Amino acid sequence: MDEMRSIRNKKLSEKIIKALKARHMEGFYAESKEEALKIALDLIPEGASVSWGGTMSAKEIGLTEAIANGNYRFIDRNGAPTKEEKRKREIEAYGCDYYIASSNAITEDGILVNLDGNANRVSCIAYGPEHVLMIIGMNKVTADIDSAISRVRNEAAPINAQRFDKMETPCKLTGSCANCKSPDSICCQLLITRLEFHPDRMKVILVNDDLGF
Repeated sequence: MDEMRSIRNKKLSEKIIKALKARHMEGFYAESKEEALKIALDLIPEGASVSWGGTMSAKEIGLTEAIANGNYRFIDRNGAPTKEEKRKREIEAYGCDYYIASSNAITEDGILVNLDGNANRVSCIAYGPEHVLMIIGMNKVTADIDSAISRVRNEAAPINAQRFDKMETPCKLTGSCANCKSPDSICCQLLITRLEFHPDRMKVILVNDDLGF
């Protein structure tokens, strides 16, 4: 990350963190992935129950590995041996102490925008877990809700679709959103978080790096 971009990111993060506070969310800024990991682990007490859906950003800073190998009660849906057990663990995640996620986009005035297929992730962001910890790269910052939704549909989703070998959505094939109703669609539930009902339940770590999709 070049120096000029880092200076800009720092200044912009201050604006976003102030906006998050007004929306009852707590914001932090990390200059690097390593600093982001430290902040996250400082926020999650040992012994806490922790889960997540699909978050590449948390993986990229080393957080998912640290939790899986640390002194935590890890609810691992991806390690479930059967479809039935996976659903059981996804339901269990609603009662966890800390749910780790990222956001597909965040606006400069602190609004989070997320789009899901199965919706286990967006539903946990909205309600359930005692705390939600967001790891968000500064590459996901947009000017407003319209540009956030555009980013989610035309950048995040087509890139994310490439991870699934058996998926055959239009965006996977063309790289752009077709507003499809495909059975494989990962764009089923749109969540716009403009305010957190429970103050400080949601904590957002903005990272001076390009993370996730």
